[in-house]
Amino acid sequence: MQAMTEDTHGYHFHVMRRALDVIDSSGPAVSLDDLAAQMNMSPAHFQRVFSRWVGVSPKRYQQYLTLGHAKALLAERFTTLETAHAAGLSGGGRLHDLFLRWEAMSPGDFARKGEGLIIFWGWFDSPFGPALVMGTEKGLCGIGFGAECTEAEAMQDLKSRWPNATYIEQPEKLEPWVRAAFGQADGDVPLFMIGAPFQIKVWEALMQVPSGHVTTYSEIAEFIGHPKAVRAVGTAVGRNPISYLIPCHRALRKSGGLGGYHWGLPVKRSILAWESARVEA
Repeated sequence: MQAMTEDTHGYHFHVMRRALDVIDSSGPAVSLDDLAAQMNMSPAHFQRVFSRWVGVSPKRYQQYLTLGHAKALLAERFTTLETAHAAGLSGGGRLHDLFLRWEAMSPGDFARKGEGLIIFWGWFDSPFGPALVMGTEKGLCGIGFGAECTEAEAMQDLKSRWPNATYIEQPEKLEPWVRAAFGQADGDVPLFMIGAPFQIKVWEALMQVPSGHVTTYSEIAEFIGHPKAVRAVGTAVGRNPISYLIPCHRALRKSGGLGGYHWGLPVKRSILAWESARVEA
């Protein structure tokens, strides 16, 4: 993994990353004392650091990881895309006041499957497990998570989207964008979306969903002007290459079920819980 600056903030980042892993795997069975002991902290100190870093107490965060949380989000924080777009909520609700700007590859360039494109890549720590990040000179083009798969599988998955591109391992080129994306530094994060025109429309719609809120596949279909294309929308959501920043995790079934998630449902639950905690804070 790419090493991060070993300051106090960086140290707490890694400690809290481990704590989130323990909470996600153990659920409500793990107590505050157990968590603190595993992090080599006193219970009081751990509670303070966790609450400051995540936004809520460990117990409250555990509640966000329950299976019923998705249904609660749909009931309480479901917002129409039209309203969110008109109110400018997609920018104001971003974690860490992150500013995203994006542009899309032309359809002709996309058809060449990345031919002539240089893509830099590296592995980084994230609040949701190991993250494989890819980017061009223009911005980040891929984020995948390795918590539920091997590094080789994640690499093959992202590379298969642009098989004719040239790949160079150069994490230091991406690190400023990655640190800003995961809340370790200030700064904007440019995105370079590589996809078919229909996919880009779906991904742009996802960008309008505020942090801590959710939408449905059918609402996305309505928003982009193809109300009967719910299945095609679901496929495009699943093919989103820039996980987390293009928030495909915020798309749920009408029933309130989580639906699928390309990088594993535990990762999706963790991201939704994380965002809910930040919004509540």
